[in-house]
Amino acid sequence: MQAYMKSTMPYYGVSSPRIDVICKKVFAEHSLDSCREWSDAILGLWRGARYREERYAAIRLISLKRHRECWTPELMPVLEEMIVDGAWWDYVDAVAHVVGELLRSHPKVMKPLMREWSRDENTWKRRVSIICQISFKRDTDLELLYANIEPNLADKNFFIRKAIGWSLRAYAWTNPKEVARYVREHDGQLSGLSRREALKNIS
Repeated sequence: MQAYMKSTMPYYGVSSPRIDVICKKVFAEHSLDSCREWSDAILGLWRGARYREERYAAIRLISLKRHRECWTPELMPVLEEMIVDGAWWDYVDAVAHVVGELLRSHPKVMKPLMREWSRDENTWKRRVSIICQISFKRDTDLELLYANIEPNLADKNFFIRKAIGWSLRAYAWTNPKEVARYVREHDGQLSGLSRREALKNIS
């Protein structure tokens, strides 16, 4: 596992389904009665982790349904720390889903923040700004998606190029003609990787 993920942090070697079982049991035994307690517990797990699965547990704690009322923009400093500190796709892509849900429920706050992140020096914050709408389908804010892709078109980083193609491919399930049009219009700017990913599901 450690070799596959190119991780400096060691693994226990526990599979994802087994982590789910352990987390379900442990979280059920510990009530967190406020959003503050919940966010403190997340950061406690994250910062205190010595094995990668412990950080996976922190991400699973975020996703517990009984704490969904705590999914507000006030959670963003916690998520930002996890994105910047985690700095690898397995952490970042999982947290990006939560960022996306905050964008969906609090667009007035989150849209400007995601535009800001799209130009951030940090690669992983830029990746999140691009992929945070990956599950939105017809609800995708195309103006925001394109605005967040634009400052990253010339980036040579694999994870940014992949993010651009992945986000376009996800929207192509809803509107393939629009994605094809965008790719044609930006053919000279999109990397080969981004272009291939974007058109993968378009005949």
